[in-house]
Amino acid sequence: MTDTNEPQDNPAETPVEAPAATPAPADTPAKAPLVWRKALPKWSLWVSLAVLAWFAFAVFGPKIGIIGWQTGLIFMIRDAGLLLIGVSALFALIALLFAFFKTPRGPWWKAAIALAIPVILFLGLLTMRAQAESVPPIHDVATDLRNPPTFSAQTMAVRAEAEANPINDYGTPLGQLPMWANSQDEALKAKNHADIIAEEYEDLQPIIVGGASDEEAMDAIVAAMGEIGLQNVRRVEGTSNVEGVAETFAFGFKDDVVARLEDGQIDLRSVSRVGVSDLGYNASRLEDLREAIIERLEN
Repeated sequence: MTDTNEPQDNPAETPVEAPAATPAPADTPAKAPLVWRKALPKWSLWVSLAVLAWFAFAVFGPKIGIIGWQTGLIFMIRDAGLLLIGVSALFALIALLFAFFKTPRGPWWKAAIALAIPVILFLGLLTMRAQAESVPPIHDVATDLRNPPTFSAQTMAVRAEAEANPINDYGTPLGQLPMWANSQDEALKAKNHADIIAEEYEDLQPIIVGGASDEEAMDAIVAAMGEIGLQNVRRVEGTSNVEGVAETFAFGFKDDVVARLEDGQIDLRSVSRVGVSDLGYNASRLEDLREAIIERLEN
């Protein structure tokens, strides 16, 4: 007989012990930190440095022959340059604002440098534009406006091979020359090279040799051309001319320079191989050359 009062094992009634809850670490943040905000200044600096490298390649790529000057000046700087400057400046400004007014703050000085780079580049472009607007848009300057010095056959062959600008007649109005035919400046088109040079560069006059001999004058010309940095300086055989080549620091633009000794005076001429406007470099170069020649003739 079974004793009904004897306790029975009932699995359904066996208490199940609940697992202990794992306490959350006391140092676990309630919200993950916004790390990207702190990294914004660094990223903006890298973007601005990339834009700076873009401009450096545009300026010096043509000089070392990696790209053409049209690619560097027209596409990389004029067309794409302003867009890149604007994007990098906006990114740097946002990074700078986050670094000051949001947490966690990033290294604000990186954002400041990132903003300074496009600002400086933009000011450089404004300076170049202002310089271009302050000088006449020509690339051929001489001291003798009626009979400017001519270049040797060797120099003309080099210019032809380089597909350089044509050597224009100083008496022809600019409006009749292909390079200026589409200009909107009717007053400019009515003037010729002689008119413009006389108006804009009135101090650019021939050099009177004085008591120096022709040989001394020729030596002074050669030495002066070397002093101002001209390359390939040489006397033209069978003439009283000296020629040299100037190369600009930026873009590596080449200009041909000639000095002519005749009737007791020295006349100078400098002509760019490419570009409509020389930004005043040819006139400035002749002024430096003129002063260097005079200094040697006087000593």
